[in-house]
Amino acid sequence: MTASLNYIQAITALLAGLAAHSLTAAEITPENWADYTVSWNTNGTRPASLASILEPVAGKDGFIRVQNGHLVRPDGRRFRIWGINATMQGALPAKEAAPVVAQRLAETGINCVRFHFIDRPAPAGLLDANRDDSQTFDENQLDRLDYFIAELKKRGIYSDLNLNVGRRYRAGDGVKEYELLGVGKGATYFDPRLIALQKDYARKLLTHRNPYTGSTYAAEPAVAIVEFLNENSLVEAWFSGRLLGEIKTKPRDVWSDVPSSYAEELTRQFNEWLRTKVSAETLARWRTEAGVAPDAPLPRLRPNQFKSASAERFQTEAAFYLDVEAKFFKEMARFLREDLKVRQVLVGNSDHGHYKSGYPIVAGTSLLDAVDGHVYWQHPRYINDPQTGQRRGFEISNTPMVDEPLRSTVVQLARSAVAGKPYIVSEYNHPFPNEYAAEGVPILAAYAALQDWDGLFAYTLAHGDIVQAPAKVGGHFDFALEPVKMAQLAVGAMLFLRGDVKPSPTTHLRSYTRAQVLESIRMSSSETPFFTP
Repeated sequence: MTASLNYIQAITALLAGLAAHSLTAAEITPENWADYTVSWNTNGTRPASLASILEPVAGKDGFIRVQNGHLVRPDGRRFRIWGINATMQGALPAKEAAPVVAQRLAETGINCVRFHFIDRPAPAGLLDANRDDSQTFDENQLDRLDYFIAELKKRGIYSDLNLNVGRRYRAGDGVKEYELLGVGKGATYFDPRLIALQKDYARKLLTHRNPYTGSTYAAEPAVAIVEFLNENSLVEAWFSGRLLGEIKTKPRDVWSDVPSSYAEELTRQFNEWLRTKVSAETLARWRTEAGVAPDAPLPRLRPNQFKSASAERFQTEAAFYLDVEAKFFKEMARFLREDLKVRQVLVGNSDHGHYKSGYPIVAGTSLLDAVDGHVYWQHPRYINDPQTGQRRGFEISNTPMVDEPLRSTVVQLARSAVAGKPYIVSEYNHPFPNEYAAEGVPILAAYAALQDWDGLFAYTLAHGDIVQAPAKVGGHFDFALEPVKMAQLAVGAMLFLRGDVKPSPTTHLRSYTRAQVLESIRMSSSETPFFTP
């Protein structure tokens, strides 16, 4: 009792002392705040560094591979990714800046960089901006990529190369309705010309020899992952109403309807596929229900027709989109493995958009080496001018994630993990200016370690230069100049890479039949997070 009383008295005295020296409300103003900025324009190793937990040189013993459902090093030791995205110009720093950025990332505990949105014209990406096609690299931009990857490799930092993310097509590409197509989400799975262009881009990038490492990217063990697509699913485009063929003006963002010629081609492929999957009698009945002539193509279902469609009709069409995705993934994997001799871990696409079921997406991505998920806590909702389409502002709910556990990033991501497959989260964030962002990195790092996931990539380091940039937050998603998130990346590295949080000894499995996966597509958003029919 005496010890407890003494403790209480000591705490009381401490609080009294703090109160005596505290600022009044009137004195708490921005002028009294201390600057807490992140600087990238200094050389030299810092006193607090996590570079020692990395293993330079990246890939020195061979390729990262899959074993027993997890990523491992060549000698069989587990390999976990504590990574960050680098986007557009942020992925292509000037050569004098590249060593500085690479060193700072190593000191923060980052061991892999995801090169994202670099399939854009210079200076935002690798493509030559002076041509009428999107098929040639800008040599200066490619040199920046090569040098940065080499600097990362020296420090034990691996790379993840994204192939198709934000590419927009030009007149010289031979692409139908290229101005209306935008980035072609959905169409990249089934249009022969777009598939050929994806293979061409992959060949040119992955067979290019980096002069600073001496290896082609296909043969570079410091490249851990090659991704085919980003947040691009044919089945998701279907249930989101982006396969209608009704777009009339050039799209302003990446989430747009396909042009009419692509919708018509998809309907043609659907009807050709139906002839091998259902009887002539069933097709005749469905044509009658759709109100079309006996010899006319069966129209594809629109989202507003999902609810009234029979289970047989709905599931048959849903299966078509899944089959198209599977065919694409298998052919791209064959092309990379057999034609280009790629040895990296292959990722097809990412589960995203948690307002609807992700199981149809995962059904396709699980055909490859690893499964991927994306998540954002309260992604900004952008406000556009109804007349011009120009962005006028944004809004966020700005509430803490811990108050809504079933909507948390942890639970939303957990639905995408597949037994027997490595699970990677290649994008996550609590976008700025959410006032509760401090919860994001440590909670996800701890629970990812508990669930024994294989990798986390924060989104994103930056979209542009950071070494010479003014000391202010770069936007909703940039970590580089955000003091809270940058400091927490180091904490997360210790939690996730060093094993401060141990994996759970128990795994709980959820199983879904194919019919349940297909039916989950038309379930209400209110059924989040698990969408169990």
